[in-house]
Amino acid sequence: MIDCDHVASRTTEPVARAAHLLFRIENVPFSRWHTKARVIMGSATFFDAFDALSLAFAMPVLIGLWHLTPTEIGVLIAAGYLGQFIGALTFGWIAERFGRVPSATMTVGVMSVMGIACAFAGNFQLLFIARFVQGIGVGGEVPVAAAYISELSQAHGRGRFFMLYELIFPLGLLGAAQVGAFVVPRFGWEYMFLVGALPGLIVTFLIFRLSESPRWLIARGRFDEAERVIEKIEASTTKRNLDTQHDWVEVERRLAKIRGASQTRKQASWKELFSQVYRGRTLIVWLLWASSYFVANGINNWLPSLYRTVYHLPLQESLRMASVSNVLSACAVLLCAFLVDRTGRRRWAMACFVLSGFLLLVLGTVATGSPWSVMVLGSSAYAVMGTTTVMLYLYTPEIYPTRMRAIGTGLATSWLRAASAAAPAMVGVVLSGYGISAVFMMFAATTVIGLFASTRMIETTNRSLEEISP
Repeated sequence: MIDCDHVASRTTEPVARAAHLLFRIENVPFSRWHTKARVIMGSATFFDAFDALSLAFAMPVLIGLWHLTPTEIGVLIAAGYLGQFIGALTFGWIAERFGRVPSATMTVGVMSVMGIACAFAGNFQLLFIARFVQGIGVGGEVPVAAAYISELSQAHGRGRFFMLYELIFPLGLLGAAQVGAFVVPRFGWEYMFLVGALPGLIVTFLIFRLSESPRWLIARGRFDEAERVIEKIEASTTKRNLDTQHDWVEVERRLAKIRGASQTRKQASWKELFSQVYRGRTLIVWLLWASSYFVANGINNWLPSLYRTVYHLPLQESLRMASVSNVLSACAVLLCAFLVDRTGRRRWAMACFVLSGFLLLVLGTVATGSPWSVMVLGSSAYAVMGTTTVMLYLYTPEIYPTRMRAIGTGLATSWLRAASAAAPAMVGVVLSGYGISAVFMMFAATTVIGLFASTRMIETTNRSLEEISP
């Protein structure tokens, strides 16, 4: 086994120690320590997704109960995403300042407590407020969790490791769909929120007990704490990524990249997102988040209500047909997890925007005929686009350095929240004024923006985080 201490001693402290610790992170393959962290943080992401979609499956009941108009439906759906916009920005900053684990703990606590509040909201106004505040927690959890998991990952196989973690998000949407189709008709819309909120309180405690991201600790100069976490990772397996067949030249080459990223420990700054190095990355990833989620969440949040109001299907059948999109999405994301390291992030995103746009264009011409065309074409378009929305949680943390990874990811995901808030409201307006076909044509046109942005992505596959982002 290579003596990393000998290599580290050939430079000066603290650069050598930072490089040495980062090298040790890359040197330990995925182990049971990583699995535990992924499962616990993944549980939070599961209930994040569940809470995000819960209103969509309660909405068909609320429409009749509160006599909601299409515009009011859109506004109520948008409430959660407006809160998520604020949460993504706020908790991204908190995660950079105070750590990934404290920030994630707070977000899950907020979304769980406010989920209980949603269940006891008795009118439109109270539910709007509860969903808005809950959205703050929902919006903060996913980007912070994405930064945390990304920082535990290594260059080789990072796509599969991360995407298998992110698979929990479409599974959360799938869980919400299946629970909604069963629970809402039998027990009432209130239980839809309680099912997602109560387990979240347990997850909050489990996240609180997680180890902090060692990469974040290194970036803050807290080397002793980072080393204790790395020792736990190393103790969880006897395997290492390097063996005696690697020569000193290869080790020095890898350390040089890490050392270059470690020489200046800058404080996180919003301004650096728009520096010469990161300006292009930032603007492109914003377009990707906004366009993909405008389509995905616009479709997913409205499908149950479209089946109920446009095609006049019974409540249970509407919810069951709406759940098909989330079944297909979970399968598509699983496929993406095993292929994304082979195809690359850029080519996968381009293909998804092309295919989803084509399906939506066809649907726009036949949507007035039958709800089955919406279920087949609309659900398929959502599933294809869903792989890109999940992959962006892999790609975005990769293109920023540790010192601003959570801020960069949080700000990027704020565009998904803005787009997800705008989409339901715009669907309500377009549906009322122009009909169902125009809704899907609007989504098809949006995929053109995403395709343009995807052609300008940088490729990050199988490159170390320190190599991608100086």
